[in-house]
Amino acid sequence: MRSTRRSLVKGFAASVLLPALLPVAAAAEAGKKPYWMGNGMPQEGPDTPKLADAIDYGWKPRGTGVPTDAAIRGVVQLGVYHVLAGGPPTLPWTIEILKPAYDKLKAAGVTMGNLMIDVSDNILYGRQGRDEDIEKIRQSLEAAGKVGVPVVEYNFYAHRAMEAYYEETGRGGAGITGVDYDRMKNLPPLPAQGAHNLTEMWANITYYLKAVVPTAEKANVRMALHPNDPPVPLSRGSQQIMATVAGWKHLIEIVNSPANGITFDCGVTREMGEDPVTVCRYFASRDRINHMHFRGPHIHKSYVRYDEGFLDEGDVNLFAVMRELIRNKYTHEFYPEHPRALDYDRARGPIQGYPGGGGYAGDVYDIAYGKAMLQAALIAERS
Repeated sequence: MRSTRRSLVKGFAASVLLPALLPVAAAAEAGKKPYWMGNGMPQEGPDTPKLADAIDYGWKPRGTGVPTDAAIRGVVQLGVYHVLAGGPPTLPWTIEILKPAYDKLKAAGVTMGNLMIDVSDNILYGRQGRDEDIEKIRQSLEAAGKVGVPVVEYNFYAHRAMEAYYEETGRGGAGITGVDYDRMKNLPPLPAQGAHNLTEMWANITYYLKAVVPTAEKANVRMALHPNDPPVPLSRGSQQIMATVAGWKHLIEIVNSPANGITFDCGVTREMGEDPVTVCRYFASRDRINHMHFRGPHIHKSYVRYDEGFLDEGDVNLFAVMRELIRNKYTHEFYPEHPRALDYDRARGPIQGYPGGGGYAGDVYDIAYGKAMLQAALIAERS
């Protein structure tokens, strides 16, 4: 997840949106809880989970980037007011780089809630130069905090098992994403990465967290480590620290701080054979979920073979997960990611990303489903 995974449709200027956005933005500014709009459906508020979608900022290699008016319209028309994306590719981030995008979104009533930051190979593998790279991340966290970005997400893969992905065919010929560990479990280490054991990787992330979490705390930024996805135990000769719930629990104990949290992925949780509701309760009750991915894969064999189809047909009780988030007062973003490949998107050109993955139409489906789950859970919790 080094960059935004999709581009959004074009439209009119963002200024046209502003009148429609002002009631929601004003309620948030006033600290109100806009759960109920008259006798209608409940809406997200300051103390509910925030539905989020990815957006393309168009970052330049060594300059600023701002989302287009069309990109902003593409999320707001879906009722989404919180966004996420890969951060600027060049480190360190600066206020001058981040602020134009943040300000343009804010003017349209949209919050930049999460930016993904790259962790260098020097940091991952404990190589020479890691202290200089860590310092760039610390400066980036400081800039994010000063601009107002609340969460910075990152990965810490010794190697990501992308070779396990392949495309399958789902209902009506839609593209879905299959994962089969047997396709890649015997692949050798890559020369540039080498093979690494758990002892090494835990030592490297411990060094990293002790250096950056104090900076994140001072900057009022929460860090969110994404779990291994696919959560295979051994990937090209390297063991993976975030491929078990035990690993997730150990991670938040290294530095005991809300700034040292996880991206809770209920789909990955099920892929590991764990109960997403129980795992959600453990981390949410400790205030260590700083970002959330809302997925429901269908599992054939835990850790080995599963597929990602539509949210309504997977093996995760997404309604129960949402209720657990609300009960534990989770107020950060939840992201219904990995849209399915629909003919509507295919007809408009090649689709980038995961095999069997989709585009904007698939995104619309996932966002609508996520919003329905949020509203249903809010009703259930207040009844």
